[in-house]
Amino acid sequence: MTHTSLFRQITDFANRANPYPLYEELRKTPVLHEEEGGPYVFSSYYDIEALLHDPRVSSDAANLAASGEDPLAQGEETGGLPPSFLRLDPPEHDRLRRIANSAFGPPHRPRRVDDLRGDMAATVKGLIDGFGEARQIDLVDQFAYPFPVTVICRLLGVPREDEPRFRAWVDPLVATLDPESSQNPDPEFAKKAQEARMQLGMYLAGLVEQRTKEPQDDLLSDLVDSHGPEGAMTMMEVLSTAVLLLIAGHETTVNLITNGMLTLLRHPDVLQRLRQDPGLSVRVVEELLRYEPPVQIVPQRTTITDIEVRGVTIPKGARLWLVLAAGNRDPERFKDPQRFDPDREDLQHLGFGSGIHSCFGAPLARLETQIALSELARRLENPRLAEDPPPYRQNAVLRGPRHLNIVFDGLNP
Repeated sequence: MTHTSLFRQITDFANRANPYPLYEELRKTPVLHEEEGGPYVFSSYYDIEALLHDPRVSSDAANLAASGEDPLAQGEETGGLPPSFLRLDPPEHDRLRRIANSAFGPPHRPRRVDDLRGDMAATVKGLIDGFGEARQIDLVDQFAYPFPVTVICRLLGVPREDEPRFRAWVDPLVATLDPESSQNPDPEFAKKAQEARMQLGMYLAGLVEQRTKEPQDDLLSDLVDSHGPEGAMTMMEVLSTAVLLLIAGHETTVNLITNGMLTLLRHPDVLQRLRQDPGLSVRVVEELLRYEPPVQIVPQRTTITDIEVRGVTIPKGARLWLVLAAGNRDPERFKDPQRFDPDREDLQHLGFGSGIHSCFGAPLARLETQIALSELARRLENPRLAEDPPPYRQNAVLRGPRHLNIVFDGLNP
């Protein structure tokens, strides 16, 4: 394998099922820059962590000067709305995230996520009960995909009777996150996504207006009502934040649950331990975030001045790729990194990023996945993979199976 081929091999769909040998090769050249105008690719844990905390590295695409093709360019997460704080730098990022955090967790709402535990458990039970007499299921379509949407609807305060409509809008929008979507020749694809974006925006705007007049005990009401030191969010900023949580939070959780079950089925000893001890789910999920992170690469980073990493000068305006999944298996950071080990004591992974852009929805995704995997382990009798490897999504950034067909002998009550 030559270094000159690595950049393209990482994005090649043929390697989606197992990119880890490529990442291992990538770490031999910690700062890889193969093509004129192309990205600088980082794979060392310590380099990635430092860059995620470096104020000279921007998340705002307006700072990008590199002209080369970016095969990991993703669709707009909020189309037509202002950028979410995910794609902003301080001080605007800090203002919006501070308000969003106050509505989402401690110290203002310390129980917001944990209070959803009962709803999450009931949703998981309902989805598993829905398998009925079937002895083979697609975990993605029948479980991992619908579960996070239901939870986010509860969190935002979407009335239960509106959830089916909400899901119908989410599907085409999530599809636009795939880099391949920009090459989709079907005009109906773009039309459906645009219509869904418009309908979702109008629906949420109506809900925000309603919450302005009659606040409820939900996240949307808090976003409308919250005031940071720099003032409140505008209506458009509230909508942008709600859509960020919905779209970005959905895909990562689907992948975390699906990659998690796939990993457990490949490690039946851990699956059996989880079946006997649901409390193990906390350790299992943390190790999954290291071993099979739902976000493999952070491609939206740009230098705002010349910087030097390992003796390599990276010019202002360059595009950076931070390969989180390679850093998570860096032997300079983790002992025996290719082994899935929930008993691992040192678990300071990059699965949710790090620094000011660390995953906003991490507490929610953790709890969802803990409940999902512990219940699947308990209730599915003798589960096994119908095919291995399963078919994967095209997306190299949000990497996960498109389908995960599982065969089992029955359901425990």
